[in-house]
Amino acid sequence: MSRIQHTFATLKQDGRKALIPYITAGDPHPDYTLGLMHALVEAGADILELGVPFSDPMADGPVIQKACERALKHNTRTVDVLAMVTEFRKTNSKTPVVLMGYLNPIEALGYERFVKAAAEAGVDGVLVVDLPPEEGVEFAALLKAADLDSIFLLAPTTTLERAKKICAAGSGYLYYVSLKGVTGSATLDVASVSARLAEFAGITDLPLAVGFGIRDGATAAALGAVSDGVIVGSALVSKVAELADQPEKIAAALKQVLGDMRKALDNLPA
Repeated sequence: MSRIQHTFATLKQDGRKALIPYITAGDPHPDYTLGLMHALVEAGADILELGVPFSDPMADGPVIQKACERALKHNTRTVDVLAMVTEFRKTNSKTPVVLMGYLNPIEALGYERFVKAAAEAGVDGVLVVDLPPEEGVEFAALLKAADLDSIFLLAPTTTLERAKKICAAGSGYLYYVSLKGVTGSATLDVASVSARLAEFAGITDLPLAVGFGIRDGATAAALGAVSDGVIVGSALVSKVAELADQPEKIAAALKQVLGDMRKALDNLPA
């Protein structure tokens, strides 16, 4: 059982929902990422999603686009992100870490080199936004051989026929995009999210975590009530942007935002 699978199994046994925060590695400066990872765990994170900076993050809205720009300004490379995970693992062997990003930086390293380095660093899963299952057979095979989970996206527009292929290719958990649009979008229809998740739950045993549109405890609770977990990115990354000139204050600000979500999720009816 992978570290991600174990985490979800334990949460299910305890009647709790997964809280999965996302930050962009190297934002606002590479020196702060490790501390922020630990701060998120202290605030109640069950799994960490760590964004690999890329110059053309097409699925992301302005908040995360600018986070990538700040990270790249300090020359944060994929190997630097892996080094951050290595450092994190020196004091945290429990919390799963998922790398989230785009194919180009992985191809620049080479599939085999990337997977080997990710496994050695202590990465648990990889979500490549612009690599659909059909195009990622070779990469997925390498991840599986290294005991790394392949995380895939499901969207409101995904047909059940298409979803079956995605679910068959995925492992660890599935990331359901709650909105049509980019990260940081605002309109949230919980009823439609619930209906779609019910459909997907009928074709897979993988946990379904929901991202996009989660801004606070109320939205986290609303989506947590109909899913196995929630993923929060832009709400955290916007705090990083606000305090980029006062980086020593970022950890406390992120802990406040995430702590409110943790409390809201833990207060859901059993």
